[in-house]
Amino acid sequence: MEQPLFRHNKPGRSVTFDEYRAEGGFVALAKAMQGLSPDQVQQAVIDSGMRGRGGAGFPTGKKWSFVPRNLPGPRWLICNCDEMEPGTYKDRVLLEANPYSLLEGMVLACYAIGVRHAFIFIRRGYEQAAANLRRGVAECLQAGLLGENILGSSFSCDIDVHVSAGRYICGEETALMNALEGKRANPRSKPPFPAVKGLWGGPTVVNNAESLANVPGIIANGPEWFKGLARTPEAAGMKLFCISGHVAKTGCFELPLGMPLGEIIEGPCGGMRPGSRFKACLPGGASTPFFTEEHLHIPMDFDPVAKAGSRLGTGGIVVFDQDTCMVAATLNLTRFYARESCGWCTPCREGLPYVNHVLETIEAGKGSEEHITILREHVKLLNNAFCALAPGAMGPVDGLLRHFMDELREHIVKGRCPCKKDLCQN
Repeated sequence: MEQPLFRHNKPGRSVTFDEYRAEGGFVALAKAMQGLSPDQVQQAVIDSGMRGRGGAGFPTGKKWSFVPRNLPGPRWLICNCDEMEPGTYKDRVLLEANPYSLLEGMVLACYAIGVRHAFIFIRRGYEQAAANLRRGVAECLQAGLLGENILGSSFSCDIDVHVSAGRYICGEETALMNALEGKRANPRSKPPFPAVKGLWGGPTVVNNAESLANVPGIIANGPEWFKGLARTPEAAGMKLFCISGHVAKTGCFELPLGMPLGEIIEGPCGGMRPGSRFKACLPGGASTPFFTEEHLHIPMDFDPVAKAGSRLGTGGIVVFDQDTCMVAATLNLTRFYARESCGWCTPCREGLPYVNHVLETIEAGKGSEEHITILREHVKLLNNAFCALAPGAMGPVDGLLRHFMDELREHIVKGRCPCKKDLCQN
């Protein structure tokens, strides 16, 4: 199985600059600098069908195309590596093993969009990844792959590594821009959208690290090559899936988009751990509705997962076995989101703590039928929040109501959890 992002990985260490170049690194950048126009680079990414790997799944090349060509002043590219969603750690694994694919992809993206200065906004806890990136930037500058007149061309580009302030909300692209400007990390009102008015008022593109790291492969090998990596004709490319929970082997795996959920669990994960049976999972990170056994056949790609009632998100698959209390699991996630709310808007600031309180009451065996009605109402009401944090937080609650109503009602009717081993207080 071809692995474009992990092919440079070395056991227990990061790939070196010389190793990356010897294995075909920076071939795409040379190809672009020596014979491709910015429009051709952008069109190749559009034709590849790559959708953003940060969670929203918006087509990457199309996002680039929204940047107006005729606006005066500087424009900006930001790599969003503020990876703080529970169950998601793909960007850390990628950058601890290889910072160069991202750096090459960023230079190509800057060339396509017309950006002179780019930023990598990285989570504070990712110390090794940040150190790798700083080393990589210095090496690229020395080799003429960054800075003035890259590879003898007329194009110049610089990249700075900026360490995040360390809050989940910083991963929301407009809150990220506020944080980068030194302001409080609250989301901004849209429109205007970042592609027109973003960082310091200039046109700005924000892409995920995995998305940008895929760009060199697309430019070097062509859009059809990238499409052919996927399992199904409707999908495009490979995806980094982070698997955690009650499987035999956890880890980050580079797999074709469109691979069925059950095949991922039984294949690279080695099935469930001894004594465990699959009960449910979060298919795309902590902000996605649960999948159950009936969903094991679903191809793990954006549209099939959405049609089945969840989201592919970041590809962070968290697996639960038969002894997991789904009420307690949902409560654990809701606590995280209530704590990480920036408090900017009322639905999120007031709604998430209240949902957390309702779930705590049910989990403690003191709930009522009215609490189920309240949860249903809040799944709808919190969609009116200022940004995607509150709607995302309601994803697991929505999945709990749709797939585990019997378990919810047993908490209420019998005042206890029906699971043998669980996270409940009773």
